[in-house]
Amino acid sequence: MEIRDATPADIDAIRAVETAAFGQPDEPALVDRLRSDGDALVELVAVEAGAITGHILFSRLGIGATNGAALAPVAVLPDRQGRGIGGALIHAGLDRCRALTLPAVVVLGHADYYPRFGFSATLGERLTGPFSGPSFMAIELTPGGLPAGAGIRYAPAFGL
Repeated sequence: MEIRDATPADIDAIRAVETAAFGQPDEPALVDRLRSDGDALVELVAVEAGAITGHILFSRLGIGATNGAALAPVAVLPDRQGRGIGGALIHAGLDRCRALTLPAVVVLGHADYYPRFGFSATLGERLTGPFSGPSFMAIELTPGGLPAGAGIRYAPAFGL
């Protein structure tokens, strides 16, 4: 498996992966809007035997007076799930976010899945925004990257 940057030539395959993984068109439409608005920060694909089997996107996220990233979405073809593709995409994406010197990343997702990558609902509780609860998690990529009480602002494509 290869993890690499997404390219314009990958757009149709990315849409197919997102649609297959989520079973509806909302996620591919979100990805298209984030990309066209210029809010995509990191976009990677997983490639196996020349075919795209997974996709991840990190978009701009305001955190107080600074910027971080929102992880959404991550998708893997249903017949390839459970084989580490999503995890490899998340690790590679977080490494890219660190290289961009982003202080933190947030995710709204499965409370049993994302903590294995360092995401924490406790850190998410420190933020003020449209989501709360055990499915809203954050990870600090730099110490102090999530100041308590900081408001978060998602990219306009999220419609929040």
